[in-house]
Amino acid sequence: MFFRGGKIYTDKHFEDNILFDTERGLAGGFIDISQHDRVIDIDNSFILPSFCDVHVHFREPGQEYKETMLTGSRAAARGGYTDVCTMPNLKPAPSDLRGLKAETDAIDGIPEEERIHIHPYGTITGDQSGTGELSRMEELAPHVVAFSDDGRGVQDEGLMRAAMEEAHALGKIIVAHCEDEALLAQGKVRESEWRQIERDIKLADETGASYHVCHISTRESVEVIREGKKSGVDVTCETAPHYLLLDSETVNERIAAAPELGGRYKMNPPIKDPEDRRQLIIGILDGTVGMIATDHAPHSEEEKSRGFLKSMNGITGLECAFPALYTGLVREKIITLEKLVELMCINPRSRFNIPQDNSWTLAELEKPFALDSRKFFSKGKCTPFDGQELYGRVLMTICGGRVVYRDPDIR
Repeated sequence: MFFRGGKIYTDKHFEDNILFDTERGLAGGFIDISQHDRVIDIDNSFILPSFCDVHVHFREPGQEYKETMLTGSRAAARGGYTDVCTMPNLKPAPSDLRGLKAETDAIDGIPEEERIHIHPYGTITGDQSGTGELSRMEELAPHVVAFSDDGRGVQDEGLMRAAMEEAHALGKIIVAHCEDEALLAQGKVRESEWRQIERDIKLADETGASYHVCHISTRESVEVIREGKKSGVDVTCETAPHYLLLDSETVNERIAAAPELGGRYKMNPPIKDPEDRRQLIIGILDGTVGMIATDHAPHSEEEKSRGFLKSMNGITGLECAFPALYTGLVREKIITLEKLVELMCINPRSRFNIPQDNSWTLAELEKPFALDSRKFFSKGKCTPFDGQELYGRVLMTICGGRVVYRDPDIR
């Protein structure tokens, strides 16, 4: 297919009136469009570097009733993503090559025409519990994007130090879910996040390790990471759409109005106060928070329909992240579209060394649509943005020159 018109992101800005070939990318000079099967005018659309999500849960192997590699790949493609990093809370966990093979076999089973680029994490600890012994990090290193125990914080300082020393020697990033279980048991939810980040930044400074923090949600976390960056520590972090677009006051109002929908707002870490949301946005604007990841965590309908207190932690994010962020941040003039591209495309790829590889996302930004999670390709249908009027519908996703998703309106 051949596109003409529209705008394309290139070299940190957008160019108008483009000529674009789905197999070769941006074109220049004289183009004989008669050689193309289809020529499509996209005057009101934007071609963006495809999105890269460094934090998703695809559940296979072990919990295929929640999500599979195939349904996760389809959901990612529909959301404009061509690269995702899959967290290791699987059965078996990828703590050695045998466990990793179960995951890569599932990835290899996706039909090529629907397969995006899926980059597995290896675990930090042997049983992905945040305790005990380290995983087989040396044998895993050539085959994984980084190491994480997401879902559990590494509880012992000495164990985290050993993990950072090993990862540093192997040239890999430690990606941390920060949650101090002792503080959490005391009801100190906020402190359980930022205190462990504070500990780990100190360890990263001492070991020289590359360190990345998952889904930060508090203003203290932003400040600790900001100070770590200023002191020269190799630290980056992500936050998620729900922490930037929602706060506890809004969530409490919605749950009070519709308690049966409380599962939409149940995730870990929980959504925090309006000031936390404000400071996360400031962190994005000043570069402290360098990327947005969805923490796509699908569950069954039954697991998310038990109200707020009894529903499982986690929401579905891949198919609605870009429209929600574009609507809530760009259209509200909080950030520019160029900044959103950096957060969803450029910075994650740079940090995790993931090439763009002629992968693009075509999005229509001016026509509103009502988000209907019943139409998600993901098995998980639970999102706090369900039913909202959004802008930024993804029309096509191109992965390495292959069209992996096409909206029915593109004919």
